[in-house]
Amino acid sequence: MPKTLADIKKALDSNLGKRLLLKANGGRRKTIERSGVLAETYPSVFVIELDQEENAFERVSYSYADVLTETVQITFYEDAAGQVALS
Repeated sequence: MPKTLADIKKALDSNLGKRLLLKANGGRRKTIERSGVLAETYPSVFVIELDQEENAFERVSYSYADVLTETVQITFYEDAAGQVALS
């Protein structure tokens, strides 16, 4: 991923509406893996709509600083084949 918050926001803006796999640090050596769609980006945060079959809640939001500090890792998938396109 890019090195500045502005670069991270631009990269996410260009991938709005695409499917992704999210890996987040859950604390105490826990890693949370979720899949969904990048729904919206705001000046400070971005919103991911989660797949309903796997998750109890609909949406989560993270800051761009979470991506910069690698607390959150995002992997986008290709539309047709479902393979990793960008990480």
